[in-house]
Amino acid sequence: MKPFQFLRPRTLSEAAEALRRPGAMAYGGGTNLLDLMKSHARTPDVLVDMTAVSALQDIALDAAGDLRIGAAVRNATLARSPLLQRHSPMVAEALLSGASAQIRNMATVAGNLLQETRCAHFSNPDAGCGRRDGGQECDARLHAGREHAVIGWSESCRAVHPSDFCVPLVALDAMVEIVGPSGLRRVALADFLLLPGDTPQRRTQLGAGDFITGLILPAAAAGFAAHGRYLKVRERTSFAFALVSAAAAVQIKEGRILAARLALGGVAPKPWRVTAAEDCMGGRPPTADVFRAAAEIALSGAAASGDNGFKIELAKRTVVRAFERATVGVAPLDAAMPASVFDTLSKA
Repeated sequence: MKPFQFLRPRTLSEAAEALRRPGAMAYGGGTNLLDLMKSHARTPDVLVDMTAVSALQDIALDAAGDLRIGAAVRNATLARSPLLQRHSPMVAEALLSGASAQIRNMATVAGNLLQETRCAHFSNPDAGCGRRDGGQECDARLHAGREHAVIGWSESCRAVHPSDFCVPLVALDAMVEIVGPSGLRRVALADFLLLPGDTPQRRTQLGAGDFITGLILPAAAAGFAAHGRYLKVRERTSFAFALVSAAAAVQIKEGRILAARLALGGVAPKPWRVTAAEDCMGGRPPTADVFRAAAEIALSGAAASGDNGFKIELAKRTVVRAFERATVGVAPLDAAMPASVFDTLSKA
């Protein structure tokens, strides 16, 4: 591993000063970054540990009903937060389906938003990767596999965003709170995460000197608390990234859908949301045919990027099943296998 300087600021101003150093990177739990440093896929000169900044540790509901979550809150802490479980239990379900308990105990909110793809070409410095090195070189053009994207990809990058957490966040219009040289700003998570296009190395809207201070779940998200589910299809139930996942939520009155939310994971370089798919369900009964119609819209334009065309149909079926579960209600968060198709305690 390349030698680096390690800094542990205690205040936001100290953190901002540390991150202005050349070659500095923010450090949370290290569950992704340290692996990349060991393989030399990432080689920071300075690691800035953000976990001692007390201003980044809070989970609080404000007077407007928005839930603010500090950037350094651990995933395990957030998943078990009574505030989150009441406000947006679908998000807690997604968190509990990710990784292992040990990793959730270390991983942070901001680290989850910023985690790198698990594409094998990215993590291997000897492979061509435009996301890691810039430019258009991408060895996945010849060696794309089951895990790669089927929508939103480009010739410069076929990698998928690996987060479970981010999928329901995008569905619920979560905002990212950012501090930088120009002050404090908020950006919708759906816009904060970028598609690769011709600049795959630019993954987010973070600029020089910017860092994440928190995440905001708007009050409106709580309106989906009673009927929101996250469903994750994976090669094995324990400790695997999603082949396909879906965050689905509905508001129902008198047997009709008043509003719906849908985002997909495992299929694109960022969580994939198509609002037209949500809108097509309005005023209709919560049936498999209606959910399938939404799935067709959500996956319109999808195309295999390698040996992964099966993911398109799998994603559509996952959407239907997630909405069927959401119609029944929320998941028990003490389920043995959260968000799994094998979770018999909570399936529709």
